[in-house]
Amino acid sequence: MRTLCASTLIGEFFVIGFAGLVAMKDPSLSVSTVWLVSGIAMLLCVLLCGMVTRPGGVALGWALQIALIVSGIFVPTMYFMGAVFAALWWASVHFGRKVDAAKARFAAQAESGSSTADAA
Repeated sequence: MRTLCASTLIGEFFVIGFAGLVAMKDPSLSVSTVWLVSGIAMLLCVLLCGMVTRPGGVALGWALQIALIVSGIFVPTMYFMGAVFAALWWASVHFGRKVDAAKARFAAQAESGSSTADAA
């Protein structure tokens, strides 16, 4: 799960950076506010890469997805991009857990197979 989720988060890191560049062109937003918010969100993406398997990591990832969708208020394209990344986040978590379960099953089978071979 960690690899899939981290890949999604790194993609979001870049999208948030590009959205910050677009948001800078809005005269109602100050450049420092845009980069403070974008920088915090980008930092959160990087930190979540290491926290995704810890308790609350997936929930923080969902909070980030919601924030990305809500950022469409300032950069309308982010409604679409946020929805795309929310779908990618769901797929990363869902299929990542399936892969982790399959790996654990194969490891258990390999362990029971090697212990049976050792007994013979």
